[in-house]
Amino acid sequence: MTENSSEMRTKGIDMAFGGVYVLKDIDFEIYPGEVHGLIGENGAGKSTLIKILAGVHQPKAGEIILRDEVVHVPNPHAAVDMGIAMIHQEPQTFPDLDVAENIFIGRQPMTDGLRRVDWSKMYGHAEEILNSLGVEFDPHTKVRVLSIADQQMVEMAGALSQNAQILFMDEPTAALTPTEVEDLFAIMNNLREQGTAIVFISHRLEEIFDICDRITVLRDGELIGERKPKDTTTDEIIHMMVGRPLSSLYERNVEQKIGEPVLEVKNLSRTQKFDDITFDVKAGEVVGLAGLVGAGRTDVARALFGALGIDSGTIRIDGEEVKITRPREALAYGLVYVPEDRQRNGLLMQMSIEKNMTLAVLERIAPNGWLNEKAENNIAQEYVKKLSIVLRNIRQPVRELSGGNQQKVVLSKWLLAEPRVMLMDEPTRGIDIGAKSEVHRLIGELAAEGMAILMISSELPEILAMSDRIIVMREGRISGHFTKEEATAERVIAAATGQVLEGA
Repeated sequence: MTENSSEMRTKGIDMAFGGVYVLKDIDFEIYPGEVHGLIGENGAGKSTLIKILAGVHQPKAGEIILRDEVVHVPNPHAAVDMGIAMIHQEPQTFPDLDVAENIFIGRQPMTDGLRRVDWSKMYGHAEEILNSLGVEFDPHTKVRVLSIADQQMVEMAGALSQNAQILFMDEPTAALTPTEVEDLFAIMNNLREQGTAIVFISHRLEEIFDICDRITVLRDGELIGERKPKDTTTDEIIHMMVGRPLSSLYERNVEQKIGEPVLEVKNLSRTQKFDDITFDVKAGEVVGLAGLVGAGRTDVARALFGALGIDSGTIRIDGEEVKITRPREALAYGLVYVPEDRQRNGLLMQMSIEKNMTLAVLERIAPNGWLNEKAENNIAQEYVKKLSIVLRNIRQPVRELSGGNQQKVVLSKWLLAEPRVMLMDEPTRGIDIGAKSEVHRLIGELAAEGMAILMISSELPEILAMSDRIIVMREGRISGHFTKEEATAERVIAAATGQVLEGA
């Protein structure tokens, strides 16, 4: 990393939306050849800051200095001309165009003297860039068939085609597997060596410490401090982010009493998805379901909820065998599912917070087909308070909430249904440290009240700390089963990858 002269810096940046300040007097500096981590809770101002630098928003006050010159960045197109590019959490690609067309969208090379696209030149140049990134797909491939990770590589290739010297990356790893994250980090390291300045936003602190040269922490729109990873600790960074000591992200302070099995699954199978799945979850118990992405964990949860059919096997709830072919039937038996992708499968993003919360209990608030708006409002207000949901108005669209608050709305919806069993698929993915701690506290409280909880998580610390027992899946089958006392990171990883530990 070179620190002789900054590539870009801000001086006294202020930003407000609707009269409410979201950034206050921010001085931020980026050097060439470094990966600079920008972190904070949802709503801290991270995305707003980089959108200002990328020309999406205009600041209320302050200066942007690019290579020692005060500049105005009026729009994203101007930012591109200045050598600034942005990689989003959700790839901003055109799915019906191919890879090369996406890389050079709006900038296709033209034949001399004619206003026609030089297709040969475009595909050749696209292939060169893709090769430099170490990716193997053909530039003629339609983007819609690519994975999220590969679509992000297309965006990265687009940035390289523009000779970007500054690259902003907003939660690029949120939907990636560990292997895909490693591949992305290898590319980031290569870009750093070439002198590119990278600003990296992530909620995953282990990633921040792995890849970043410096860390800047924002809280409530203010700059709290800057640290180098080698000079700080996770505990200090968390304290800076949330403004209070956080002795543990995974506290379960409420005593629990584990009772009889509520959910029993025996020999559950679905062709090409999972095979011979047998386990139980007891009242007051959190059972962790671990494994690599693609191991079949989500398919099992969806099958239990009636969103995916099964070929054979039995499901019992409170000792009674049940047939669940639709989510409505699962709900009737007191079984609910918090999905991995809350925005696509857990919420109706255009609808209000209030409407989303009460979706599962419409019969209760509209007994004769007529909606009791007062009852709906009272119920929603109760859970806003109970789960400490931060909002402007209960009738605002749920899409306007942060990821953590959206997750609380999903949880509220299912808690209103008064379930006996809750299936939770990656319940803290993509939410900030403070919200994650609150979700963990809620899981502990629900278990203490006697709920049976099956929790899928790809975060080993979460699985190890929150689970009373751990089931591990590999390639659609159960490959390990551990009590809390038996479970270690090494044993869970070995079961998930098919390895045999020495002395095991």
